[in-house]
Amino acid sequence: MRLLLIAVGQRMPGWADTAYEDFAKRFPPELRLELKAVKAEPRTTGKTVEQMMAAEAQRLEAACPKGARRVILDERGERVTTVQLAKTLTRWKDDGRDVAIFIGGPDGLDPALKATADEMLRLSDLTLPHAFVRVLLAEGLYRAWSVQAGHPYHRE
Repeated sequence: MRLLLIAVGQRMPGWADTAYEDFAKRFPPELRLELKAVKAEPRTTGKTVEQMMAAEAQRLEAACPKGARRVILDERGERVTTVQLAKTLTRWKDDGRDVAIFIGGPDGLDPALKATADEMLRLSDLTLPHAFVRVLLAEGLYRAWSVQAGHPYHRE
């Protein structure tokens, strides 16, 4: 199974790329974490926010494999603990499909794309920089995998 982070924004600070790669390489071969970054729509073209989100949604859709479970990161999504995410990861693996986790651009995700979600998750009640979201999500997924794999968890 693959966990695909499909994110708007191609140029992240070096620290973010380094931190993301550090977590991504820790995953086992049977559960790969992959990043697919798509171009953000330029904010200087005179387009409306809705038009920019729709253009980004088309790019995100093109990067998503057919049949993948669609998980949207959204401020209104379900809050989960690490242990709950580990249980979710087990459910995803049992389903057998790749999992595409969508990370929106500066204006968020297009409502039409959100409507295609199998589920919605939230990382935080805070607004987070996009570079940090990738790192935080990679770390959270890695920690959930380690709990699922039976590694000791410091909260238990």
